[in-house]
Amino acid sequence: MANDYREMWKKLGLDLEAHDRLLQALPPTYGEVYLNQENRPAAMEYFDFVVAEIHGQRIQELQEHKARGGKVIGTFCVFVPEEIVRAAGGICIGLCSGIEMGAGLVEKVLPGSICPLIKSFMGFKLTRVCPYFESCDLVVGETTCDGKKKVFEILSDYVPVHVMEVPQMKRDKDAALWHSEVQDFLARTEELTGQKVTAESLRRAVREVNEKRRALLRLAGLRKNNPAPISGKDSLLIEQIAMYDDVERFTAKVHELCAELEARVAQKKGVKSKDALRIIVTGTPLAIPNWKVMHLIESNDAVVVAEELCTGLRYFKNLVPEEGESTAEITASIAKRYLQTNCACFTPNPGRAEDLVTLAKEYMADGIIHCSLVFCDPYLIEAGRIEKVLEGHGIPLLKIETDYGQGDAGQLKTRIDAFLEMLKEKRKASRP
Repeated sequence: MANDYREMWKKLGLDLEAHDRLLQALPPTYGEVYLNQENRPAAMEYFDFVVAEIHGQRIQELQEHKARGGKVIGTFCVFVPEEIVRAAGGICIGLCSGIEMGAGLVEKVLPGSICPLIKSFMGFKLTRVCPYFESCDLVVGETTCDGKKKVFEILSDYVPVHVMEVPQMKRDKDAALWHSEVQDFLARTEELTGQKVTAESLRRAVREVNEKRRALLRLAGLRKNNPAPISGKDSLLIEQIAMYDDVERFTAKVHELCAELEARVAQKKGVKSKDALRIIVTGTPLAIPNWKVMHLIESNDAVVVAEELCTGLRYFKNLVPEEGESTAEITASIAKRYLQTNCACFTPNPGRAEDLVTLAKEYMADGIIHCSLVFCDPYLIEAGRIEKVLEGHGIPLLKIETDYGQGDAGQLKTRIDAFLEMLKEKRKASRP
C-alpha cells in the first residue's frame, strides 16, 4: 500500500503482526490470478487499486465517516437491505471472507466440520486482522442457514449483532413475516444512527443502490456477447468489490468500464477467442479472495460469462421500485424485492433452476459448474435438483465441492479440464 496506515490499524485494535502476514499473502495470489491476464480492459486499473488498498483507503474513509458521527453496519448476506442503512446516514459493508483464517481459535468455539465461510468470518473477528470488522458499530446476521444463525449467538459476545429472520418459504404469511423483519431492521438502524428515516431519504437511497445495480446489469449484459469482452474473474472481482466500496464512486467506475467494453464489442475484441467455451458458475458465494475455481476454469480455453451467485446476479438482479409516498410504502417495496432472491435456503426453490435454464440460453453457455463449499447443506443438497432440471433441458452440469484451501486444486483442475473437454466434444458433434 502506498500510504502508511499502521497507526490507523493500531487504533482499530488489529493484531499488526498477524495482519502483516495476511497482507503479504494476498499480493502474489492477486498477481498470478489477475495481473497476468491477457487482453485485460484498461479500466480494470481502478479495481486493481481498490484491492491494493483493500485495508487502506476504504478503511480510512470509514474512519472519517465515523469521526463525523456516522455509523458503519456490516452484513453477511444479500438479504440485508443496504437502502435502509444509507437512508439512515450509515455505510453498509459486506463482511463475508474467502480465506481460511484463525482455524485454531475458531475451533475452540465452533466445530471443525462447519462451513468455511462461517469459519472464515469468525476467524477474522477472533484474530483481529480485519479492519472492516473492527470498524463496525453493528453487524447484521440472518437465518439463511442453521450454522449461521447459531454462530451469530457466539459472535454477539464480541460485537453488537442484529439478526433478521429470513423465512424458509415464500407464501403470503412468509412475505408478511419478512416485511416485519425489514421494518424492525429500519427501527434498529434509526436507533443506532440517531437519524430518522424519511420517505425522501429512503427514495434517495433506493435510487443510489438501484444505480449501482443498473451498472452491474449493464456489465452483465455485455458478457452475453461472443467473444466475451471481459473475463469471469474480473467480473467476479467487480461484484465482490461492489459490496464494500463507495456506492457512487463504484457505480461511476463500472460505467466507465462498460463504455470501454462496448467499444470492444463493436471491434469484436474479446479476452479470449470466439471459440472459447462459455461457462456459467452457480452455487455458494465466492468472497474475496476466493478466486480458485474461476481461475482454474479460465486457465483453460474457457471463459465464465455469468455467476448465478450471491456474489453475482443474485446481488443485483432485481431493482426496487423508485416511487412511493411514505416510508411504509417504500419499505414494503424493499421487502418484496429482497424476497425475490432465489437462495437455496428456501423450500421449494424452483426459481433458481428456472433462472439457470434462462441464463444458459441468454448467455449461450456450453455448460454450468455448480460450486459448493463443503458442509454447505442447502447448496449441496439443492445441486441434485438443479442437475435434474438442467438435464431435462440438455444443459451439461459439473458439480464440485471445495473449501478455501489449495490442497484440492489439482483434483479440481483434473475434473474441470475433463468437463471442458467433454463440452468441446459435444460442441463438435453438434456442428453439421
